Amino acid sequence: MSKERARRRAEREAERARQAAARAEREARAARRRELRGRVAGTVTAVLPRPIRVARQRGVLARRRRTENAVLAVLWFLVQVLAWILLGSWIARLGVFLVSILLVPVLVTILFDRRS
Repeated sequence: MSKERARRRAEREAERARQAAARAEREARAARRRELRGRVAGTVTAVLPRPIRVARQRGVLARRRRTENAVLAVLWFLVQVLAWILLGSWIARLGVFLVSILLVPVLVTILFDRRS
């Protein structure tokens, strides 16, 4: 009976040793990952010293600018949909796409200029 207990105890100790080795390997891998992440973050923050803004700007002007941009994007999308529906030629569709891309800054300047 004592030989059986000794064998089971040896098996339990061997299992604990395997688990401890696996845990040590996981912790070492996590430490290497943290160290690498720290080096990469250090490099990135050295290149980009300013904090990166996560939240969008608030206020009346920012809300107005977002509304204007959304309206312009919806209008641009509607023009593209109408061109796809009404025009059968791929060249005409491409022409409408390119002209509308070129006209967006012009429309922003004409419609939403705040200097006046």
